[in-house]
Amino acid sequence: MPNPRYLAPFHPKQTPHFFTDVLVIGGGLAGLRATNAIDPKQSVLVVTKDVLTQSNSQYAQGGIAGVLSADDRFEDHIEDTLIAGGALCDQAVVDRVVREAPRRIMELIQWGAQFDKNDADQFALGREGGHRQNRILHALGDATGREIMRAVVQWTRNLPNVQIWERAFTVDLLSHQDVCSGALVWSESHGKTMVWAKQTILCTGGAGQLYRETTNPVVATADGQAIAYRAGAELRDMEFMQFHPTVLYIAGSSRSLITEALRGEGAWLVDQRGYRFMADYDARLELAPRDIVSQAIVSQMEKTRHPNVYLDLSHLQADHVRQRFPGINATCAKFGIDITRDKIPVRPGAHYMIGGVTVDSEGRTSVEGLWAAGEVTSSGLHGANRLASNSLLEGLVYGAHAGAGASAAAAKIQEDFVVKPLANPPQEQPDEVLDVGDIRNSLQSLMWRLAGVRRSADGLAEAAESIDRWRRYVGPRQFNDPAGWELQNMLLVAKIVVSAAAQRQESRGVHMRTDVPATDDAHWRRRILFQRKDGLPLGGEHPAPTEGIDSV
Repeated sequence: MPNPRYLAPFHPKQTPHFFTDVLVIGGGLAGLRATNAIDPKQSVLVVTKDVLTQSNSQYAQGGIAGVLSADDRFEDHIEDTLIAGGALCDQAVVDRVVREAPRRIMELIQWGAQFDKNDADQFALGREGGHRQNRILHALGDATGREIMRAVVQWTRNLPNVQIWERAFTVDLLSHQDVCSGALVWSESHGKTMVWAKQTILCTGGAGQLYRETTNPVVATADGQAIAYRAGAELRDMEFMQFHPTVLYIAGSSRSLITEALRGEGAWLVDQRGYRFMADYDARLELAPRDIVSQAIVSQMEKTRHPNVYLDLSHLQADHVRQRFPGINATCAKFGIDITRDKIPVRPGAHYMIGGVTVDSEGRTSVEGLWAAGEVTSSGLHGANRLASNSLLEGLVYGAHAGAGASAAAAKIQEDFVVKPLANPPQEQPDEVLDVGDIRNSLQSLMWRLAGVRRSADGLAEAAESIDRWRRYVGPRQFNDPAGWELQNMLLVAKIVVSAAAQRQESRGVHMRTDVPATDDAHWRRRILFQRKDGLPLGGEHPAPTEGIDSV
């Protein structure tokens, strides 16, 4: 199976060079928080494939979780996270992240983020699925990510030691003798540049675009997981893609997220007959964890033979609903839906990649010189199912630690950069033109149908066969623009997701196998790992190793 180390041709004598102390790949919350933790005496380059406002962080609606009220406890937030995580969380990681939450949130406020408050001038804390307390801090009603990113982007742009390259696509990490030395970066204006860095921090976000139905922006094409894998980094938990239960489902519209906070405020889930069905599936009703609600919605859709279910807010006070959720109100109004009276059509969609690059407590990966933070990683915080509003928190905590760790490591490296003898020669290319968009659409439909909310051995085998077939003729190509590189990254990561899902012969958290619906702690309370082996096909002769979970 084609498994090239580098996607694009380059040669050090024919490619421009750029040198920096620390390279940060990705401009979402994790990337910018890492940037802000780096010693101001060191040079930092931030590269992002689009503009800084295009990230999953920007589109986060619900908020950020933290123990901020007198009637809440760290122990409760920790326990809620562990319960949602399907016995696969790393308890030490959960404990640390939860206890750092207030400090990291206060940093955001110091940088200018303004969170919603009540009439008593206290934080207006909301509640979401899986949380026993109101501990979700939100901003602008339902646009928390937008407000946080506004403040953090403004703060970062004012740092004199930081350069930001927008619309700059990272093709691959540069590595030599198992040490990461930077990245090959492409932009439309400058072409390819070999960016050399003492330390590199990967913060590229998620992989929702692997699926036809997703809340993620078009930039979430699994690039970080793919480039890390090609550079030899270990990936794990790749079978765990979280599907958000409530995504706006209107033919012809983009799949907009309908935040879980609506259910936290009292919205009901009903089927097309108006029947409130969650009591049939879980005693926590609409506030059950996301994996349970998603499964319940799919089951109810099958029972009723209807393509979606509905959110009903008609029993709530109309003015409060409009004030609390201005963004969702405006989005639905474009389609003639008054959220205070009309039912909102929703169904699950791919939302958050729990798996990713393995990192330790400080954000180190298995490759020397490479750090990572945020959705691109598997930190152990989320286990098999992420608790609502823990993702922005993870990006803050791990971004801060990865930035500080990379900065300290870079300070120990001398200034005499030596360009490594790295090159990737051009290969003879086939004459026929590929319709990259058609293959991408076909992959997304395949993943939604066979590796989505519900999986089976037969379906996953069919998915693997199709992905292998596409990779045979797409993998060896040397494309010259991001559309082709994105497709190659998506095919690689889709192959890993399908392979991991096929290996995990049980159902746990967001991973639901219809042919093995029970959870099997005796055999599968462990993680599935992937690491590139030169000369061997992915998921072929070398079985993926596993590691046990002993810290829960």
